[in-house]
Amino acid sequence: MKICRLLTNGGMLCWAARLENGKFCKIPNPFDPNFQFSTTEEIIEGKLLAPLDPPNILCTGLNYRKHAEETKGTIPDYPVLFLKATSSIIGDADPIQIPRHLPSSRVDYECELAVIIGKPCKNVPKEQALDYVLGYTCSNDVSARDWQIKYGGSQWCRGKTFDTFCPLGPWIVTKDEIPNPNNLQIRTILNGEEMQAASTSDMIFSVEELISFYSGSTTLLPGTVILTGTPQGVGMARKPPRWLQPGDLVQVEIEKIGTLSNPVIQEP
Repeated sequence: MKICRLLTNGGMLCWAARLENGKFCKIPNPFDPNFQFSTTEEIIEGKLLAPLDPPNILCTGLNYRKHAEETKGTIPDYPVLFLKATSSIIGDADPIQIPRHLPSSRVDYECELAVIIGKPCKNVPKEQALDYVLGYTCSNDVSARDWQIKYGGSQWCRGKTFDTFCPLGPWIVTKDEIPNPNNLQIRTILNGEEMQAASTSDMIFSVEELISFYSGSTTLLPGTVILTGTPQGVGMARKPPRWLQPGDLVQVEIEKIGTLSNPVIQEP
C-alpha cells in the first residue's frame, strides 16, 4: 500500500491510500494500533503533502562504503547518528531553498532510503527490528557543506537542518511490498543527469542494525523517521564540486517506492 497525506481542495488534511489508477481514497490513521484498510471513499483532487509529520528524524552519516571512500572517511564501528529538525521537512514538488539569511554557497544533495517506525520500540534486537517498521519512503538529506564542515562548530546539525532540507515522499510504501530494504536500487537525478546510483546493499549498517542501535536505551516513537545514509556521487566529492543552484530540479528515485522531485530556489 502507498500511504499519503493529502490536503483536499476543501481544506481538509487526511490520510489516503494511492490506488493503482493514481486516484486516492481516505484511510484511517496508519499509526493507530488497530489500523485496517477498509474504505472506498475516493478523493479526486488535493495537494500531496509530506507523507507524515514525525516526532523525530534520526539520520545516519557515512553508511555507504563507497561514499566513505569518496569523502576519505573512516568506516565507523557504530552508526554515526545526527538529527534534523522536523521543521526541515517538505513534500514532493515543494522547493528546496538555498539559505539567504545564513548564506550558503555549498548546498548538496543526498539521496537516502527513509525508514518509518510504526509502533513504539526500545532495545529491539536486530532479528525483530523489521516488526516495528510501517514502511519506507524516499528522502533527500540536503546539506549545506560550508555550515556542516566549516562553520558548524564540529557538529553537523546546523548544516543539515535549515528549512526545506528534508524532502520526504512522495508516499510511504508499506513493508509488505518491500520484504528486503537492504537490496534496493537508489539514485539521484539532477536536471536529468544521474549523479548518484547505488544499491542499499552497500550500506555498512543494515536497516535492522540501525533500528536496533537507535532503539538502544531510547524509545523510538511511532512516526520516527530514520534516514539510512547516502551513497557515493555527492556534489562535494565531484571535481569540480556540483552545488545546488536556483533553477535546478533534484530527484531521488528508489526501487519499489517511486520518485521524489523538488525544484531549487533561493530563500525568499
